Amino acid sequence: MRFPLMALTLAAMAGLTATAARAAPFMIVGDDEKLSFIDGKAVVSPPGKDSVLIVDLANPLDPKIVANLPLKNSVVGPPVNLDIDPTNSVAIVADSMDAVKDGDNWKQVPDNKIYVIDLKAKPAKLINTIEGPKQPSGLSINPAGNLALVTNRVGKSISVLSIHGTDVKLVDTVDMGDEVTAVVFTPDGKHALATKASANKFALLDIDGNKVTYTKRDFLVGLFPYNIAMAPNGAIALTADNGNAGTSDGNVDTVSVIDLTEPVHVIDHITVPDSPEGVAFSPKGNIAVAVEATGSNHPKTDWYYHPHGVVTVLKVDGKKVTRLNDIEVGALPEAVGFTPDGKYIYVGNYSDRDFSILRVDGTKVTDTGKRFKVPGQPGSARMSPH
Repeated sequence: MRFPLMALTLAAMAGLTATAARAAPFMIVGDDEKLSFIDGKAVVSPPGKDSVLIVDLANPLDPKIVANLPLKNSVVGPPVNLDIDPTNSVAIVADSMDAVKDGDNWKQVPDNKIYVIDLKAKPAKLINTIEGPKQPSGLSINPAGNLALVTNRVGKSISVLSIHGTDVKLVDTVDMGDEVTAVVFTPDGKHALATKASANKFALLDIDGNKVTYTKRDFLVGLFPYNIAMAPNGAIALTADNGNAGTSDGNVDTVSVIDLTEPVHVIDHITVPDSPEGVAFSPKGNIAVAVEATGSNHPKTDWYYHPHGVVTVLKVDGKKVTRLNDIEVGALPEAVGFTPDGKYIYVGNYSDRDFSILRVDGTKVTDTGKRFKVPGQPGSARMSPH
């Protein structure tokens, strides 16, 4: 069946505008203390010190942590394993990995937990733990706030969660046939795109109420599309094509541009630095950013090692995307997100245990020089809905 993916009803657009007006400036952060990089070597520690933070961004240059929940979280997977619903009532966090004893050391194994957090409680609190398929990773809540999708990497499936206030339930599991890493809804909520990183593809899903159907339509993008972001108007989507299965290798990589007007197809590949992972659109739709590790968690002896990662700024003009400039940030940057007003960008620097705060003026992005310290290694983060 043919359909215009970018079509939105006026009523739906009005609803989205009303939601945006109510949105509070919060950020949810997942800190992972189990996996560290010491002299370029990955070291696994016992679990028990991870946390999920709720951050008030009323003053974006002086953010405040308003809740610190002792919940397990993992940097393994794209940095979009959590999300906040449009009413700021509930947050959902997918916990992909656990650490278990392995002789005298510790090793990581896939987990299957999904945490539900009541944001209206003061302070925010865990209210439910859902068990699903193995290694839940990328997660998105639809614009209506009544449905969430979670990609299960080992489970090769997508979990479907219904949302009614703070009542979140697993209602279905969709077999995807391949490992899936991240998922994003179209603005009208009628479709979703899921990245099949190992297959170098993204898949298209149809959505009717709580019924999610895999269309069996897959599209080739770049190498190892790890993460995906949707333009606010639904005209295009971007994949962060990591290139080397989640780690740097010194080679340039790409951001693929997907035209979502039927026939759906890839219209461009933008060359970016080594190992893009975080990717996000401005709520204004005029720019997007991709975040690259550039070997910053590798041994200093590796020829492509850099002490920092970078943010690549992309100008968006309709369906045309062009690379503007790169900005240095901290070591092993993972998550990235725009504040709801589009005036600032937060970049989570995993190894530095902080966030770089960038300022946005039109299509110009600059580093404010300010860093927001967090009590752990920020492996993931998501903003309040725009």
